[in-house]
Amino acid sequence: MRKTILTTNIPEAARRLLDGEVIGMPTETVYGLAGIINSDTAISNIFKVKGRPADNPLIVHIAGLSQLDDVAAEVPELARQLSRAFWPGPLTMLLKKRSTVPDVVTAGLETVAVRMPAHPAALALLSIVGEPVAAPSANPFGAISPSEAAHVLKYFDGKIPLILDGGPSIVGIESTIVGFEGTDVVVYRHGSITAGQIMAVTGATFIDRHSGAAKVAPGMYPRHYAPATPLVFSNDLQKLAEQHKGKKIGVLYYGEFFINNAVTISCSLSPSADMDEVAANLYGTLHRLDGLGLDLIIVQEFPAEGVGAALNDKLKRASWQL
Repeated sequence: MRKTILTTNIPEAARRLLDGEVIGMPTETVYGLAGIINSDTAISNIFKVKGRPADNPLIVHIAGLSQLDDVAAEVPELARQLSRAFWPGPLTMLLKKRSTVPDVVTAGLETVAVRMPAHPAALALLSIVGEPVAAPSANPFGAISPSEAAHVLKYFDGKIPLILDGGPSIVGIESTIVGFEGTDVVVYRHGSITAGQIMAVTGATFIDRHSGAAKVAPGMYPRHYAPATPLVFSNDLQKLAEQHKGKKIGVLYYGEFFINNAVTISCSLSPSADMDEVAANLYGTLHRLDGLGLDLIIVQEFPAEGVGAALNDKLKRASWQL
């Protein structure tokens, strides 16, 4: 394959998708590796290019609510409420799939993961294509997710024909994934839409199964989102930095100051300790530090609620046992 094209040409990106090709697609969460769901070749190539296990289902992206019934056989009222409140946006819902959705997309499960992205270029692209598009994160399986087109190019230059450049991802971490059991909402992956926000809309009981053994939703593998550089996270940055004194260490933290002469580089993900700002900056900063030849990356543990809970889950899956 020739060198991958970086472009802002949405019609050209749509043409590639309709031709059954796999492209890089921007969303507000992270960039996706996109292919239309009714192309066996495209879906097969998504798994092949990513090195993604076949038992890991894909998220299907739609342009509008009118497409929801094209992929979902049943849409409970709780799902309707959440779609009205949070779509377009970083919320994925597991719904009983229509038989027309290929089993390879859902990893043989009876549910399909669906969301409507809140990125203008993604919505314009999906509207032109007119068909649901599968788009897992555009990274090799297990690696740091891409929040910029340049990250996708680093991973897949020459392996996909085109990346639609939509600028940095504003949310910066993967979507919240929920399912439904009767009158309960079940979370399978934490993201920027929190349990409190979901309960405020639905009044439903919220069940947390994000660490379940059964892989019923994307992003449930225990090892994920990881840089090549060993990463650990802790509440005591100073102690951990001193324990590894003499190594080339990078530290990511939130708030205004971290001073330790033992570290090579330190970066605040949000001087104001705003967790949404932390989320938007996390993956991009990890990509930068991962390219510096460090021996270790230390990340400050985040508050265990709201977006902080989602960030801690990402770090847990990315961390190394030293």
